[in-house]
Amino acid sequence: MVLTEDPNSELMTRLVDSVKEISTLPECRNVSKKMHDNLVRRIKLLSPLFEELKDNNEELSEEETKGFEVLRTALDSAKELLKLVVEGSKVYQTLHRDDIADKFNRITEKIEATLSEIPYDKLNLSEEVQEQIELVHAQFRRAKGRPELQDHQLEVDLAIAQREKEPDPAVLKRLSEKLHLQTIDDLKKESLAFHELVIASGEDPGEWFEKMSSLFKKFKDYVQMANPEANCSGAEKAMIKHRSPVIPDDFRCPISLELMKDPVIISTGQTYERYCIQKWLDAGHKTCPKTQQTLLHTALTPNYVLKSLIALWCESNGVEHPKQPGACRSKNGGSGITDCDRSAIATLLDKLANGNLEQQRSAAGELRLLAKRNADNRVCIAGAGAIPLLVELLSSTDPRTQEHAVTALLNLSINDINKGTIVNAGAIPDIVDVLKNGSMEARENAAATLFSLSVIDENKVAIGAAGAIPVLIKLLCDGTPRGKKDAATAIFNLSIYQGNKARAVKAGIVPPLMRLLKDAGGGMVDEALAILAILASHQEGKVAIGQADPVPVLMEVISTGSPRNRENAAAILWSLCTIDSQQLKLARQFGAEEALKELSESGTDRAKRKAGSILELLQRADMTETQS
Repeated sequence: MVLTEDPNSELMTRLVDSVKEISTLPECRNVSKKMHDNLVRRIKLLSPLFEELKDNNEELSEEETKGFEVLRTALDSAKELLKLVVEGSKVYQTLHRDDIADKFNRITEKIEATLSEIPYDKLNLSEEVQEQIELVHAQFRRAKGRPELQDHQLEVDLAIAQREKEPDPAVLKRLSEKLHLQTIDDLKKESLAFHELVIASGEDPGEWFEKMSSLFKKFKDYVQMANPEANCSGAEKAMIKHRSPVIPDDFRCPISLELMKDPVIISTGQTYERYCIQKWLDAGHKTCPKTQQTLLHTALTPNYVLKSLIALWCESNGVEHPKQPGACRSKNGGSGITDCDRSAIATLLDKLANGNLEQQRSAAGELRLLAKRNADNRVCIAGAGAIPLLVELLSSTDPRTQEHAVTALLNLSINDINKGTIVNAGAIPDIVDVLKNGSMEARENAAATLFSLSVIDENKVAIGAAGAIPVLIKLLCDGTPRGKKDAATAIFNLSIYQGNKARAVKAGIVPPLMRLLKDAGGGMVDEALAILAILASHQEGKVAIGQADPVPVLMEVISTGSPRNRENAAAILWSLCTIDSQQLKLARQFGAEEALKELSESGTDRAKRKAGSILELLQRADMTETQS
């Protein structure tokens, strides 16, 4: 006989667990502390209500159950906000404190509204709990819409710190105390949070990136100048005879703000640390983080001159030159794997190989995070033999374990050598299976992994042959916005190989691409055009696109689109017009001559060439009609 938990009891258990999770979150140490602490305190006061209803095991009415379900959703939203505030960038929260305050107020309003809908008088509650719930409800009601008192000193200091190139140290001292950015360790954590924020940004960071970058540099220079021995080991303190030299801005990576060890130049001429800009590109961004210019290509060119200047500066200032990536860093900052590190990784791998389901899930999750953190970790984890074990877990029946495994492989695949190891471990069919049958998060990350692996040309063939393209098309159709982006990026890269273009066309990719192209608000126009442009170079692709009534939307893009989209639309139209005179006639009907003349003058170089070629086709057609 199988015993199942009563639904009401299960709901109360989940509410109790939500409060416990919120209560055990780390301490908030930034400008959002007061809002954080007030919300946590009020939520904790709800616990007796859930505990008593759980113990009573009383059956709830449909109305009551619905109310508590909504409250659980509100508490989940509160937990996510609280975690974001505790773990996120302190500088970002300071610059966006009004937005953060608005989020806290919306959560407060949501919880208060939910509490108002729950009929407490109908519940079998003790008098003590009834009074406490009425009290906490009143607290939420009073807090709703009540603005937080502004810290005028913070406002003044922040304005000075942003405006002045070299602010008064007293101003930076007050700010660093309020933001709890007072030690080297604080700065390292903030740098990591800042770095993750930039990489994870779903949109170009724009002006806030410059503000954050400038402000963080000032905090960092102040802390290092004021207390160079903070968080140093005894040996390091003995070496410090003078204040730490201020690192020139040109030697810092604009993303991580750290001294660069492997500077590379991107197509806009800006220089970044290789690992940081590669991670930015791998996240799907197509612009320069600093200038917001669209990248013409993603090739990275070593900046040997700057690297030499950094080496000279380090030597002149007694600063240890940063090590090249490739070796894991030990806990004391040196290169190489310590016995402790080796032991920790070996323990995780043992859990992957021999542990129970929960241990495997936990170990895969830890490896996922470690592999995401930096390039050194990726080398170490792969070198320890993790990849074959993670590939085995792609077939796990536990969805979360499967998500961790495929995401860990995604993070490890950023390293080119690891790409080969993953493929040699037979991962491609299993990744395709995750893409087909996994949870939405697992499917998204499986698509991203296939894109990462397909950077190597021979892998494009293997991935296409494994049946990935039809499954990627399905994700392109029914995925989340992020899933659609991941699918589109993978399909585009795979379609560089001629054989995969035919596979994509046969799998029916053109109709969904046309739907995405016509949905201007869907955010997928750029991707749809890029894939159609590459498919249009294939005979079967031209035919399939021509059958989808493409001319009206292509002419609209040529007339009003972005420079890159106008270029791709013109390339597609040219491919169609070279094999089908009917498409040429339709283009003329939709005002092609005027739009193409304008494009031939103001478009990108490629767009100008394609526009000129189509105009020539139109002129030839005119001459043919005249002669006949």
